[in-house]
Amino acid sequence: MRQQGAILWLTGLSGAGKTTIACAVAQELQKQNYPVELLDGDIVRTHLSQGLGFSKQDRDINVRRIGFVANLLSRNGIIAIAAAISPYREIREELKQTTTNFIEIYVDAPLAVCESRDVKGLYAKAKAGQIQHFTGISDPYEAPINPEIICQTDRFTVEQCVNQVLHYLETQGLIIGWHMLSENK
Repeated sequence: MRQQGAILWLTGLSGAGKTTIACAVAQELQKQNYPVELLDGDIVRTHLSQGLGFSKQDRDINVRRIGFVANLLSRNGIIAIAAAISPYREIREELKQTTTNFIEIYVDAPLAVCESRDVKGLYAKAKAGQIQHFTGISDPYEAPINPEIICQTDRFTVEQCVNQVLHYLETQGLIIGWHMLSENK
């Protein structure tokens, strides 16, 4: 039987922990020999969406491009993990309707926590007016209404969030034989 693909779509503010969780989930799935591809928003923007700005229209185009690639991977039996701010609910809902096995994962952390994790100082620059269209400061972030998974990274460890994602995949029959990660490794 051929492996069933899926799209794990991690959305949330900058600094919420999307890439950290996405990389950890990918690593665990790869250890179990599942075919996985990671589509990080920053990397995709550099290679696939170069030249796009941060207007709503450009952000929508970027998210649709990531969604298109993720869907190609998924329909070929790969678990595509997309970690992108993807601030607008309407576009995420569009992807959910036009793809198969789309799993929306809201990586949730309060703005103050995200700001405290910001090693590049982007939030401070946005607040000072040096960066325009910064999600959570000068542009909106529309949190998912009914995501399949909510990872509260201010309350739970990365490992706990990864366990949450893998447990969900197992309950949906997308992976088998998963064993919970131990907090005491």
